[in-house]
Amino acid sequence: MALRIGVDSGGTFTDVCLFDDETGKLDIWKVPSTPDDPSRGIADGVSEGLSTVGSTAAHVAFLGHGTTVATNALIELKGVATGLITTDGFRDLLEIGRQKRPSLYDMNAEKPETLVSRDRRQEVPERLKCDGSTDRSLDEEKLRAAVRKLAEEDVKAIAVCFLYGFLNSAHEQRVVDILRAEMPDVFISASHQVAPEFREYERMSTTVVNAYLGPVMQRYIDRLKLRLSELGVPVAPQLTQSNGGVIGFDMAAQLPVRTVLSGPSTGVVAAQAVGRLAGFDNIITFDVGGTSSDVALLQGGICKLTGEANVHGYPIKAPMLDIHTVGAGGGSIAFVDSGGLLKVGPRSAGADPGPVCYGRGNTEATVTDANIVLQTLNPVEILGGRMKVRRDLAIEAVQRLADQLGLGLMETAQGIISVVTANMAKAIRLISVQRGHDPRDYTLMAFGGAGPLHAARLAKELDMSRIIVPLTPGTLCALGLLLTDLRSDFAISRLMRVDQNAVEPMISGFQALEAQAGAWFDQEDIEAGRRVVNRTADMRYVGQNYELQVLVPAGMVGPDTLAALVNGFEQAHVQRFGFIAEGEAIQIVTLRLEAAGVVNKAELASLPDAGPSCEGAVIGSRQVYMDEAKDFLPCPVYAREKLKPGNRIAGPAIVEQMDTTTVILPDMQATVDPYLNLILETRA
Repeated sequence: MALRIGVDSGGTFTDVCLFDDETGKLDIWKVPSTPDDPSRGIADGVSEGLSTVGSTAAHVAFLGHGTTVATNALIELKGVATGLITTDGFRDLLEIGRQKRPSLYDMNAEKPETLVSRDRRQEVPERLKCDGSTDRSLDEEKLRAAVRKLAEEDVKAIAVCFLYGFLNSAHEQRVVDILRAEMPDVFISASHQVAPEFREYERMSTTVVNAYLGPVMQRYIDRLKLRLSELGVPVAPQLTQSNGGVIGFDMAAQLPVRTVLSGPSTGVVAAQAVGRLAGFDNIITFDVGGTSSDVALLQGGICKLTGEANVHGYPIKAPMLDIHTVGAGGGSIAFVDSGGLLKVGPRSAGADPGPVCYGRGNTEATVTDANIVLQTLNPVEILGGRMKVRRDLAIEAVQRLADQLGLGLMETAQGIISVVTANMAKAIRLISVQRGHDPRDYTLMAFGGAGPLHAARLAKELDMSRIIVPLTPGTLCALGLLLTDLRSDFAISRLMRVDQNAVEPMISGFQALEAQAGAWFDQEDIEAGRRVVNRTADMRYVGQNYELQVLVPAGMVGPDTLAALVNGFEQAHVQRFGFIAEGEAIQIVTLRLEAAGVVNKAELASLPDAGPSCEGAVIGSRQVYMDEAKDFLPCPVYAREKLKPGNRIAGPAIVEQMDTTTVILPDMQATVDPYLNLILETRA
């Protein structure tokens, strides 16, 4: 027995997937998350999962892990006391930013809290020119004085970011050397190592976020290493990055800023694999957990990377899958605002105390409580019977909202679902309609613990005609860890027009990136035959403020490469903005290289057709409130694990499994495909 284990640690539950390489058997497990110490929940999940399949830690051949530790520390501002050393005259850049208000017409909108207070931002005389040459040498005497001031402030992390440090790292590296000698216990984050790209504010913000989160991630990784070691896990664990790949724990501890989308990214990786097997190239993923919904667009089976994102108000320049998050999940709290309107989220009941129906002391109605009242969720027990729920408490909580609104109980419960559906639809329109994609041309893939529960109504809202519900939707992010490769991304900013003069700088730039990738391959002990690299370039029209990422063809850079880049850029520009600026000069801004170490992956098997009848999967019936009828309708309840390829289900119906519940509306039918995915379609 050789087990591959994927663990996704979320805000409410920790999901575990165990795949047996020898038998192809896939088992899933859920345990409550432990927000006070997430490593405990992970160790508990792995231990219980191994016990469930009758195995031991000695049989573990791979352990991959996705986490929200960095994300939550940033959201909740629970990082460490952080200092900043920067070029003389630039310490306020972190606070000034781009001089943009968070909401243009909201005079009361608040900017996110600055992670480094002004007294902890130290300026040092030094200056580089825009070509990277030295204008003023680093003043080491004043640097040491700045370091002493930060030591007096008892900072636990220091960010180092000099103007044009991405072109010439000599000054930043000297600061790092002095800090290691003077403050050996402090976490150091230097911009040339974290984000070696142009745009000084975004580079500084990224470097500061990395420093702010560094000690938090280090403590977490140290605890998790110890717990897994005590379990007897014999392999070095891997941690998911925001780009969908995994890296070793040591690298993750150095670059925590690259893990802020650790959890959601692996769901997208799994969605790419499931969609490819199911025969669907164009997919919009819909991942709903306890606190949020994450959506992404896959065109041609691929989710694009973005080199920059705004995460909870903080600009971050790091490679990430293009995922958009909205605060709408099963634990999102419903309330009546000052204008008397029903709102849902982004505040969440989380894992503890959780929704009212959990009976742990919460009194504010959540989305899960509304589903319990409507009986779209099992009103007696969830998680395959492992957790009992209190519908009476959920009714009381929703009734209090109904009294405030002057509405009936069921009308209010359905209103909560309608509001959260609208919030989810807004997120999908942001990544599709606003970027030139019609959601009706895409298939909705629903996963996460609550994705299949809301998918049918969301598809109806967006006029989408097809939904895929994978076999293990509630643990798909954990499964994605068994389907991804080791991966790291490298970048270098080189502003140049796309003409013959760009050939040599491109060649030298990619050679530098390939050298960095080679060192990473060696560090991760990746065999030569398993090393893969892909090149892209961020491009724009000269004077434009936003770049588009374009694939760089394989092979030696030459005139044909430049022609392919221009063509690729123009196609991308038409897709995003709807036009080509004829005659305008095109510019390359940043060269990027994606390095992947191919690993053995779990393989999902195809099964033979068993015919349309699914009577053997019926486990009961219950009355479910359907908005289409404005009343309760009798719905057969099917056990997902008893469904076979070719089975067909006519709506209205409910499909239950340990990790989620799927709602099939009256005008829909569901078919089970050869990979045991549920395909929901609107009946003609």
